[in-house]
Amino acid sequence: MNENEFWSIIGMLNWEESGDDEAVIEPVVGCLSQKSDDEIFQFEELLAQKLHALDTKEHAKEIGEDAYINDEEYFSVDGFLYSRCVVVANGKELFQHILENPKEFPKDLEFEAILYVAQEAYEQKSDKEWEYVCSTDYETYKNVSGWK
Repeated sequence: MNENEFWSIIGMLNWEESGDDEAVIEPVVGCLSQKSDDEIFQFEELLAQKLHALDTKEHAKEIGEDAYINDEEYFSVDGFLYSRCVVVANGKELFQHILENPKEFPKDLEFEAILYVAQEAYEQKSDKEWEYVCSTDYETYKNVSGWK
């Protein structure tokens, strides 16, 4: 799976169902479940790479009410991950823009559901449990160079 196909699949998110995350991701899960296992794993890798790229202190400072302040103040690592998911879920243009312009990060939004689309598609397709582990860790603070 290449970048263009990845972003094309992301574009299938059904935002008309906003408020029902399962309904929003349903078209993406359906599309991925028709792909080969390798393509599903490649989608997961690309998603992880995008989330990892946004894992920077500069981005974390701009997520809204729960923004990173300093190492002494509480900061939700999960909340920041789910905020980064919003950026990726809204497509290539927004992703590129926010990557280059952290101060314009969408405020106080989260979209955790995108983290599970590859897993759901794989399990739906194969009736096997998801055991794939990405080569890129997208958890908060894992982009070491972004937190210097």
